[in-house]
Amino acid sequence: MGAEALRDAGVVVTGAGHGIGRALARRLAAEGARVVVNDLDADAAQGVADEIGGTAVPGDCASVEGVEHLVRRSLEALGRIDVFMANAGIDSSAETGLDSLQADEAIWERMIQVNTMAHVRAARALVPGWLADGRGGRFVVTASAAGLLTMLGSAPYSVTKHAAVGFAEWLSATYGHRGVTVQAICPQGVQTRMLEESGPLKDLLSADQALTPDQVAGAWVASLEDDRFLVLPHPEVAGYYAARATQNERWLRGMRRLQAGLDEATAATGATGATS
Repeated sequence: MGAEALRDAGVVVTGAGHGIGRALARRLAAEGARVVVNDLDADAAQGVADEIGGTAVPGDCASVEGVEHLVRRSLEALGRIDVFMANAGIDSSAETGLDSLQADEAIWERMIQVNTMAHVRAARALVPGWLADGRGGRFVVTASAAGLLTMLGSAPYSVTKHAAVGFAEWLSATYGHRGVTVQAICPQGVQTRMLEESGPLKDLLSADQALTPDQVAGAWVASLEDDRFLVLPHPEVAGYYAARATQNERWLRGMRRLQAGLDEATAATGATGATS
C-alpha cells in the first residue's frame, strides 16, 4: 500500500484528543487523509480537528449506541470510512495499584468495554460494508506490548489488551483474504499521561526507551509498506514475544523476578502500590 494511499482516504481515529491518537490524527492529515477526530473529551477532539482541518465527532466509542453514532456521523462527514483507527484505551493502575487481583467488578467491566468490545462493535459496523462494495478497508487496533507479553500490576489492562490483539488476529484471519487489512500496534512505554500515571511501573515500561507519540505514529505509517499485522514501535518486543512463545518457563521466571523487584521497591518506599 504505502503512505501514498492515505491521500484523500476517509479515516476515523478514536481517542484522538490526546497522546497516540492525537499523533495519529496529525500524521494522517499530514499525509493527506480526511480525518474524523473522536474523543470523550469534546474540547480536546475539537482542538485537534481545528488544528488539522478535520471533523470532530466527540463521544463514547465503546458502547453500542456510541459506535453507531460515531460511524453514522463519520460517514456523513467522509462519505466512506476507508481506515478505522481503534485507538482509544484506558488503564486501571491508578485505581488498583500493583496487585489488581481484587479489582472491583466495575473496573473489569469498564476495561473490557473500552479496550476490547469497542473494537468488536466498530468491526461489526464497518466490515459488512467493506465486503459489500468490494473495496475493502483497514482496521487498526492500538493495543500494547501488554497484549503480546504480560503487564505486571494491572490484570484488567493486560487481559483486555491480550483480547484486543486476539480479536484483531481473528479479524485478519477471517477477512484478510477478502480485502480487509487488519493491524495491531503494540508499543511499550510511550510518553503519554498513561505512562506518567503508571507509578512504580514507569521505569520498567521505559526500560527500552519511552517513545514519543509521534514516533509511534511514524512506525505505523512505515508499516504500510508491507501491511504487516504486528506493528512494533519498540523492535525489542519482537524478541521478547519470541522468547515468551518458545521459552515460556524461562520467561515466567524472569517476570517473577521483575515482580519481586517491584514488590521490594514498593516496600522500601512505604508505598501502597496505588499510583494515584
